Amino acid sequence: MDGKAARVLVKEGARLLDVRTPREYADKHVDGAENVPVDTISSAELGPKDKAVVVYCGSGARSKRAAEALRARGYTRIYDLGAISRWDE
Repeated sequence: MDGKAARVLVKEGARLLDVRTPREYADKHVDGAENVPVDTISSAELGPKDKAVVVYCGSGARSKRAAEALRARGYTRIYDLGAISRWDE
């Protein structure tokens, strides 16, 4: 997924999750993103499982793990942006 597609999804109501650490989130994040670290994603309450969710991190590795964990929990509309830098593509 590229930044343009992610921005469209978020504009249409998708949740935007930054799955990095709280410190990384505090240093820089996309406006409107919620910080849900990948290590807590398996137990986080994220609402309806059919609502679109876009995840991102620093390089793409943690967002991939987060997307897989959310799919395993039954979330059906998960979009992996990968690195935060892709938001502005």
